Amino acid sequence: MAKDTLWSAIATTLTDELQAGHYRPGDKLPTEAALSARFGVNRHTVRQALASLAEQGLVHSRRGAGVFVAQRPTDYPLGRRVRFHQNVLAAGQTPSRRIARAETRPCDSEEARALRLKPGEAVHVVEGVSMADGQPIATFRSVFPAGRFPALLARVQETGSITQSLAASGLPDYTRAETRLTAQLADPVLAVALAVKAGAPVMRTVAVNVDPGGKPVELGTTWFAGERVTLTVADQP
Repeated sequence: MAKDTLWSAIATTLTDELQAGHYRPGDKLPTEAALSARFGVNRHTVRQALASLAEQGLVHSRRGAGVFVAQRPTDYPLGRRVRFHQNVLAAGQTPSRRIARAETRPCDSEEARALRLKPGEAVHVVEGVSMADGQPIATFRSVFPAGRFPALLARVQETGSITQSLAASGLPDYTRAETRLTAQLADPVLAVALAVKAGAPVMRTVAVNVDPGGKPVELGTTWFAGERVTLTVADQP
């Protein structure tokens, strides 16, 4: 049997087992060594089969951890009060975040306009990856006026939560004033962060959050993995 037929046959077998419920969303698949032994092939052939499943969005790999069955798409409402942890918990999944960047720098023209700051005024920038049950569903960049929240970066690094950090900085509540949605394709850097193929569909949201008095407190940009998230525009109080 030709090698290309071997890996496609293995991919078909594994796909059938996934559809039959032999492995549930979030389950870890057997190791490459175990699959190699089961099917009597080398690891390269197994990798080709697993790569095929990943291209179909059926599985995803975590560096150093293995290959896992893809979760069902996460329902994510976009309303006036959007809270990542609450949304993921409401979808029956476990939320987590990895902070990749937290720094203070001068604002650019778009940030100054959105946050009503003077050109070059200092802002805090927080970037990272949002996950549901350990699977990346979005990357984000949040920009805040540094003058209003001087200790925000330290809070974010302690808690990993924007909402908790703003509350600890004197802002217990904030709402979304506007959100813009744009469909695009993942570039190589974004693809690595989301663990998807380059060129995979993503949905970008750009939102301005305001305090109860209507003053901007955050310019947030989020890139959602299209295959893992169902975005819903919700009318929330």
